[in-house]
Amino acid sequence: MVRLLRPLLRGTTYTRLLHLWVPMLMESLWLFIDPARPWVPALVLVPLGLLPAVRRGEGVQARLLLTPDAPESGISEAPAASWRDRLRTVGWLELRWVLGWVTCFATVWSLVTTVELARCAWGHAPSGAPLLDRLSPAPAWALLSPLPLLVLYGAVVGLGALVTVCARRLLGPSAAERLAALEERTELLLERNRIARELHDSIGHALTVAVVQAGAARAAGDPEFTDRALGAIEETGRAALADLERVLGVLRESGRPASSRPTLAEADRLLESARASGATVDAEVSGPVAAVPGPVSREGYRTLQESLTNVVRHAGAVPVRVRVAVTDDRLLLRVRNALPEPPEPIPGPGRGSGLRGIRERAALLGGTAHTGPERDAWLVRVELPLA
Repeated sequence: MVRLLRPLLRGTTYTRLLHLWVPMLMESLWLFIDPARPWVPALVLVPLGLLPAVRRGEGVQARLLLTPDAPESGISEAPAASWRDRLRTVGWLELRWVLGWVTCFATVWSLVTTVELARCAWGHAPSGAPLLDRLSPAPAWALLSPLPLLVLYGAVVGLGALVTVCARRLLGPSAAERLAALEERTELLLERNRIARELHDSIGHALTVAVVQAGAARAAGDPEFTDRALGAIEETGRAALADLERVLGVLRESGRPASSRPTLAEADRLLESARASGATVDAEVSGPVAAVPGPVSREGYRTLQESLTNVVRHAGAVPVRVRVAVTDDRLLLRVRNALPEPPEPIPGPGRGSGLRGIRERAALLGGTAHTGPERDAWLVRVELPLA
């Protein structure tokens, strides 16, 4: 019984009833003008529904009154962008007008019927309402008087649910709007993934260098080496803080340009950081690195950063060869390091977020990436198009 009466405690039930009654306000005004032709307002709705802005107004009203508590209402609030949307709006207006009439009839006559049955049960004669003027006074009508109220309850709840379903179908987003929403969500997910990679590459690199330097300084027991290690940790930490500020700036300001991120022109600090961690880095840069387009240069920087971080983290103080070459249409990045003794387990194709991030960066720019063992060394080879 409590479950049956639960819709009466919901505000949505009454906002939906209000939504169904709204068209009858204009209909009531028209009946004062010409009661012989009550169907005229339905004809006026046809050209009205063809106006693009009407779809927006109906969508806003339907969302607020039919689905006030739903996070995803399934009802569009955009103006009609095509003739299909306009025709759907016309169909919605006509359907809403019809359902308004049904609601008006159900609510008014249910209440009138209940009152007439109660009057007859108390011995009064019918008041002359159509279809009810033939009732004869009898106490037995008291048993039937609650039935119209049940009909009214079912009509209010049922018609409210029906008009909500129809609103989602006729005022719901079109195919173009669904595609635009999907593209917006895809862009948002890509941006989140990019920010996650930024944090992984920058903070992961800084923490790796700091841990290795701190461990080496403690093991060495040399004050001079400890001073150099602390200096490297400080420099790496400052660079990581700068990168973190850039990423947080993107989160705070959606319009902030991506050009504030580091590029290959700043790769020297990565090489010096790796050298300070004990690795022997042999670097060779050829071609106009400063002329590399911004997106390619930024992703190349992050690829080099992740590659050197993996060397310091997994291989330690081993020889590393870095080759950066810029041709007319390509950026070639190659990082090759010796494997430690004994070698660490080689991550499989589906393991390692850093290696996966390198491949994802290359794929997003239309390039290729190879990460894996080569003879007695580990090789990262990335090729990115410049255009």
